[in-house]
Amino acid sequence: MRLARLLPAALLLLASPGTAQDTPAPPTPPAWPTPKLIVVISVDQFSADLFAEYRNRFTGGFKRLLDGAVFPAGYQSHAATETCPGHSTIMTGDRPARTGIIANDWYDQNGPRPGMIYCSEDERVPGSSFSNYTASDIKLRVPTLGERMKNADPRVRTVSVAGKDRAAIMMGGHKIDQLWFWRDGKGFISYGDRAVPASVKAANAAAEAQIAKPGPAFVEPAWCKPIDRAIVANGKTVGNGRFARPAKNEGLWKASPAFDSAIFGLATAMVQDMKLGKGPAIDVLTVGASATDYVGHGFGTEGSEMCIQLANLDQTLGKFFAMLDKTGVDYVVALTADHGGNDIPERERERGMPMAARMDSSVNIRTVGKEVAATLGLEGPLLFGGVNGDIWISNKLSPGDRDRVRDAAVKRYAANPQVAAVYTKAEIAAAPLPAGPPETWSLLQRARASFDAERSGDISIFLKPRITPIAPATTPAGTIATHGSIWDYDRRVPILFWRKGMAGFEQPLSVETVDIMPTLAALVGFTLAAGDVDGRCLDLDGGQGSTCP
Repeated sequence: MRLARLLPAALLLLASPGTAQDTPAPPTPPAWPTPKLIVVISVDQFSADLFAEYRNRFTGGFKRLLDGAVFPAGYQSHAATETCPGHSTIMTGDRPARTGIIANDWYDQNGPRPGMIYCSEDERVPGSSFSNYTASDIKLRVPTLGERMKNADPRVRTVSVAGKDRAAIMMGGHKIDQLWFWRDGKGFISYGDRAVPASVKAANAAAEAQIAKPGPAFVEPAWCKPIDRAIVANGKTVGNGRFARPAKNEGLWKASPAFDSAIFGLATAMVQDMKLGKGPAIDVLTVGASATDYVGHGFGTEGSEMCIQLANLDQTLGKFFAMLDKTGVDYVVALTADHGGNDIPERERERGMPMAARMDSSVNIRTVGKEVAATLGLEGPLLFGGVNGDIWISNKLSPGDRDRVRDAAVKRYAANPQVAAVYTKAEIAAAPLPAGPPETWSLLQRARASFDAERSGDISIFLKPRITPIAPATTPAGTIATHGSIWDYDRRVPILFWRKGMAGFEQPLSVETVDIMPTLAALVGFTLAAGDVDGRCLDLDGGQGSTCP
């Protein structure tokens, strides 16, 4: 057939005893069997930049994934590059404008508990507060793939394990068999009346014993040594750490490779105890690996700490995949991240980024609110929210005063040299939903992809590139680096698929994390109606014909 496409018909008559019509067609590839287990892994704050930096160093689980379908230019395409909105896109196939998860938290002036609301809580619970909340899935407005499949076939089992409640809940969804996440001082917990299985009890006992003892330094791979250099960032010395920790320091344990080992240890026990993939229907397992995010926040992304963390996560993934292999189950893996991350500005400036800086106090919402109140002669507080993203105007003001406050705040933010863009709620709402390659979207389109008419702020501000929204500290800070910006270093993440027998390939063009869910749905033969989700199916081929319908 290939020859027939290249040679004129007259030459084909000479090249073969038959005619062009007699040329046999190539055999149809055998149908790719449906996997029995879907495994989706999110590595918190695993940017496309980190993936590109270390991909040729991996020897374990990441190396295996590199032999599958590699999409190095994946996008959490929206503006709200935080943990909760990012995780809400992965298994729903929808952007935050549809999931309703506009940020990790938002300000609700009219709800049952006025004030800041956490994305994974039920604020209706009596006695709850922003800092003492009851975890819940009620804020997620759309179903996940696992719950769609479970609704269609109740025999489907869905399991979600993560280091953060918002990761487990946003990937697991509303209808789930087992859902477990880490809570400081309590270990792996859940919510509702879910019984604690033996696997969770064992995981908690092992973690408790590990935290109780001093943690020795991790071995530094030779390829980490070139970036092993101390630097002072916001009063804290970082860049040459190896995660040695004193006894009973849970925070440092979480910000180390040990935390991911515990998370995947529990996921392993769940697979083995529940015999996932061996039931009458397809099972779904989601895993949220959270340590990379804590390392990024506490040490930055370009020191020895992150290098050691990724080297260890690579080995942890390798052990996890080896365990899955031993089960004999036909499984498919998708791995991505909820967002990227930005390194500490002190190190970025040394690397030739003079624009890198910490947020000036003039951007602080309290500063702006006080200045606006003084200018307009109004009593505060007038503004609520953070320093990068949504800002809410007090609803105790009259409509006219709210407009005056909005206009005055917009004017001040727009004039600030650290602010790239400021939009009103009306401006974002009027913008069409974005389409096309996500790297081409305007800042307004990125903001629109995160916009929810009920939950989003009255004003949205976005800092300029490499401005870290952490003000200079007078004492050594715990968090010295972060994410959450509208820029591509926070939006770009890798997307990797692997399955036994897959013909590996790499697609350099941009795709989105919302494409993961419809791709997996097509792979297992689960039909989505047109327009059901924002994402599209990605063709994994795998030597077995097209994945997509």
